[in-house]
Amino acid sequence: MIALALPATNEGGFVPPAIEEMHLPEIFPWGADYGTGVGKQMVLVALSVVIIAVFFVLASRKGKLVPGRLQFLGEFGYGFVRNGIAKDVIGERDFLKFVPFLFALFFFIIVNNIYGAIPFIQLPSFSHPGGAYLLAAIVYFTWIGIGIKKHGMKYFVKATVPSGVPWYILPVLVPIEIISNFLVRPITHSLRLFATMMSGHLIIMLAGAGIEYLLVLQDNILLQASSLLVLVGGIAMYMLEALIMVLQAYVFTLLTAIYIQGALADDH
Repeated sequence: MIALALPATNEGGFVPPAIEEMHLPEIFPWGADYGTGVGKQMVLVALSVVIIAVFFVLASRKGKLVPGRLQFLGEFGYGFVRNGIAKDVIGERDFLKFVPFLFALFFFIIVNNIYGAIPFIQLPSFSHPGGAYLLAAIVYFTWIGIGIKKHGMKYFVKATVPSGVPWYILPVLVPIEIISNFLVRPITHSLRLFATMMSGHLIIMLAGAGIEYLLVLQDNILLQASSLLVLVGGIAMYMLEALIMVLQAYVFTLLTAIYIQGALADDH
């Protein structure tokens, strides 16, 4: 923000990075326009599947009574999703069958988010909306399917007509429930992940561009020295973004478990 506030002493002013600059050229074919081929984010998404598979295969390949570091990390990650999300939210009776789905969802998101904190990669896959929309759509049809399987078509009544509500309030409440559960819920589920990843990445880009502007493109020694403040702020935001990357994976998976639990519940 210092770079934005201070006046320019050379030609032109500070030009902050735009969202379009996150749209990198494609890798296959090399240098093609964004959206016309296979790009960096597609490669990173495919790589995340390999990373997750290899890690947990290695972590579980030689199970020992006293686990080594790799086995401990694998068991800790699995136990966190199994007990801390699936069991606590869905309940002991039904949770076990949904653990693989929630487990895969959590680690797929966290690996693709953490890319943004790795030097030279520095691009969270979900900083573009397509992946977040697809994940939210998968979750959306999953919990609706679970509800229909459990309750039949009466599930839509259970999901939109709260029990114990006076009949004369239902004409107002039911449309709100329909919009909230079947329209707003998937939109917010996806946008929460996408928006935080995009905004965090833009902040880091802004800090880097501000440092370059103040340190390289300015002749005033005071302005150049102020780049240290931008650097400190950028590092602080970098650490905050890394924390948010983990939290968003947890929040997305937690909400998925909540939606599944709601689809299984007998009463709304």
